[in-house]
Amino acid sequence: MLPDTTEVLIIGAGPTGLALSIVLHEAGVDHVLIDRLGEGLQTSRAGVIHAQTLEALEPLGVTQRLSELALKLRNFAIRDRNRALLKLDFGRLPSRHPYLMMLPQNLTEQVFAERIAALGGVIHRMVEAKAVVQDTDGACVTVVENGREKIISARYVVGGDGMHSLVRSSAGIEFDGAAYEASFVLADVRLDWPVGPTEVSLFFAPAGLVVVAPLPDGSYRVVATMDDAPEKPAVADIQALLDSRGPTGKRGRVLDLKWSSRFRVHHRLVRSYRKDRLFLMGDAAHVHSPAGGQGMNTGIVDAVVLGQLLGDVVNGVRPEAELERYETLRRPAAQEVLDLAGMMTGMALTHSPVKRFVRNLVLSVLNLTPFLKRRIALKLSGLSRAPLARLPAPACEPGAIGRTQPKANPELKLAA
Repeated sequence: MLPDTTEVLIIGAGPTGLALSIVLHEAGVDHVLIDRLGEGLQTSRAGVIHAQTLEALEPLGVTQRLSELALKLRNFAIRDRNRALLKLDFGRLPSRHPYLMMLPQNLTEQVFAERIAALGGVIHRMVEAKAVVQDTDGACVTVVENGREKIISARYVVGGDGMHSLVRSSAGIEFDGAAYEASFVLADVRLDWPVGPTEVSLFFAPAGLVVVAPLPDGSYRVVATMDDAPEKPAVADIQALLDSRGPTGKRGRVLDLKWSSRFRVHHRLVRSYRKDRLFLMGDAAHVHSPAGGQGMNTGIVDAVVLGQLLGDVVNGVRPEAELERYETLRRPAAQEVLDLAGMMTGMALTHSPVKRFVRNLVLSVLNLTPFLKRRIALKLSGLSRAPLARLPAPACEPGAIGRTQPKANPELKLAA
């Protein structure tokens, strides 16, 4: 049963909302997590978890289970059809997780949900937030459950409710940016694939980009731009994408289609991550191209950073003013991710033969420069953005503000 009051109300039980709930459970903070859907994702959506995200998740008790379910890869390559332009080795990352962890988003969400249940928590599903109104002490959120309206009063409200966020619109926060002209195709397929199951490949071609990534069950994730894509691309559509953009010697062959979808991609960033008692994270705060697999990772770390801050404030370890650190830490990280994903997408979508030649030349030179290759791998893994997500020690001793609680981690190192 939904309570009338809570310290923190989280709207949206995607990866970010689930991660935030785990952090708050670990901190002993009373909270409510709601989602309008009756169940979690049954399709895979995001498919990679990067090294620094895994490091951020370690204190939450989910990393081992994720590792058991996932496929770990060390190789990432940018190719122009048959030619490898840039090859990166994630096995050399300075991390406890030197790899690309390939795991469908539905399984990531399943692991998070199981952890919440193990901690005694509940995900309130089929509960839709309809209105969010702030007052002097917090916010009142009107929700609908089983056709009945109810108002929940919360000290803080967090929007993990996606690109069309109710929390963001209620806060009146601008979401600056635009949509890419092309639509994107997302599919999980069985492939006869000449590159093999040990590499994530980003292909450049005059016709557009295509990403092919192995998944733990032996299938492959395919992501590609496509003009006027059908709502549910068929085998023939995916085969045409691979034929026009993938290897030209031995071509990839689609054996079976597990599922597919079409979506539009925006590149947008909020002007502010917070309006008084209302906070934004994940797709409610930033959206961008899937190039580089940065989206879910950035959102999960938003949740971990915000959860640590909210936990410390509610428990009296930090003053409320330190909640401003959330935007200070996370907005620059999101801006870097938007720039990175935008640059990769722009490089892939260029139509000019001259620009394609220059692009390929630059990438080939980078491939001969170990130092620069390492920097690129650090950016893709999130490790280079760790300073943008590091909480300093609290300014006061526990109990100086409110209830006596354990000290916050003085050197929490997280990632973008």
